[in-house]
Amino acid sequence: MTRLSCLLAALFALVLPPAAQADPADIDAAARGVVRVVIMGTDGQEVFPVSHGTGFAVAPRRIVTNAHVVREALQDDTLRIGIVPSEGGEAADYARAVAVSPANDLALVEITGTLRLPPLTIAAGPMRDGQVSAVGYPMNVDRAQGLDMGDIFRSQPPVKSRGFLSGQRPSRLFDTILHTAPIARGNSGGPLLDGCGRVIGVNSFGTDSGGSDGEFYFAVSTRELLPFLRANDVDARVADLPCRSLEELDAAERARLERQQAQARREMAARAQEARERRERAEDEARESVRTDRENAMALAFVLALVAAGGLALAWQARQAGEGGERRMMIAGTVALVAAIAALALWLTRPGLDEVERRVAAAMGEAEADPEAPGAGGTGEGLLTCTLDLARSRVVGAPDRELEFAWREDGCVNGRTQYGFAGGEWSRVFVPNEEQAVSVNRFDPASGTFRTDRYLLGRAEMAAARAARGEYSPPACDAAGAAARLGDLQSGVVALLPQAPNERLVYSCKAAE
Repeated sequence: MTRLSCLLAALFALVLPPAAQADPADIDAAARGVVRVVIMGTDGQEVFPVSHGTGFAVAPRRIVTNAHVVREALQDDTLRIGIVPSEGGEAADYARAVAVSPANDLALVEITGTLRLPPLTIAAGPMRDGQVSAVGYPMNVDRAQGLDMGDIFRSQPPVKSRGFLSGQRPSRLFDTILHTAPIARGNSGGPLLDGCGRVIGVNSFGTDSGGSDGEFYFAVSTRELLPFLRANDVDARVADLPCRSLEELDAAERARLERQQAQARREMAARAQEARERRERAEDEARESVRTDRENAMALAFVLALVAAGGLALAWQARQAGEGGERRMMIAGTVALVAAIAALALWLTRPGLDEVERRVAAAMGEAEADPEAPGAGGTGEGLLTCTLDLARSRVVGAPDRELEFAWREDGCVNGRTQYGFAGGEWSRVFVPNEEQAVSVNRFDPASGTFRTDRYLLGRAEMAAARAARGEYSPPACDAAGAAARLGDLQSGVVALLPQAPNERLVYSCKAAE
């Protein structure tokens, strides 16, 4: 690379945002769907390469490349198109041309044998300035490695080069993307990837620097690629959401949690202050009511005491009156006795100072019985509707924006799928046979958060995950101890996964209407 191109790359690195940095794990995952496209001839019984380029899968059996890569095979029916996968374990296979569009240098070929490849995702959203990666099979690298003719037909990992997006510039014939990720002969037809490993262009040609100017390269844009695929009935995986790094996502999640915790502290302080004020009011009201009740009881006791004294006086007078006063004496004495007992009872049962605390406690208990108190939420059981939370997700593919499932308290989903419980969380590990990806679904009933972490694995890693998954059978719903047992069983698969997922989808769930 010339001094000028190095200076340009450094300037790009200074001005571009950190979020645009490519994730190596995503680039590696996408590279598994990249192939060497070899134009082959025969000389008697011997097969030899005539030329080669690069291609990438848009469906398990369909490959996109440049039209100029397969041009010789279309012009000479003695030549054949060979597809060499990037990973070992799969033999090279033949392909036939399905559609060729020289006007925008695109071609679609279909594998005729048993080879199947993981399709790449195509980014359809607006482009963001940032780091890009070109993946392919440059011939100058083959020569530098001393590869012979036979090596061309063996699986080789593609070469990955990094650069920066320089803009979208239409050529005279079709729409192209200008970038600085180095490519050479042999890279033609390979994907240009964004930081999430999604296709943003098909590498086609480069500038002729003459050894003195900065080098730039052109890729056919998705504005050309997507209509081309639709016209040929290819249902490609398309993502229209911006690419975000896990570091950016984790930083945003930490900031969100800090905001929630700060808000919770403020709410707690406000509730504590409100409780203090409420208690002070309750104490004032209790003291006032106790004082009033105490004074009323004492006053009534005093009145009854006077009545008792008056009754005694009348009874004494009736006794002194002699014959005929006995009946009046008994009535007056009875009144006096009843009044005295009532006065004594009122005096003894008048509210004391301890009654203040009892009344305060009763008043506070009624106020705190709030059905909308913090922490009383949660999704509970039943049918849930979950909506993708883009602010908390790292989207690489084309996920569902909304999903539904029925949740039970014991971790049973839709009445048939048991989730495991370990480490304080509910989770289920899915290891499909038809896809090169492992998914770990997690659900938190308290917050109504459903999260899916997807790990895009290579052939060997996927085989190990499938072997670990094959060692156990998940318990059915309603089986004794099913959740705890499944939580332990899944740990063998989880231990094989990388530290960070390629895709993280976070859904907010609520009871379905």
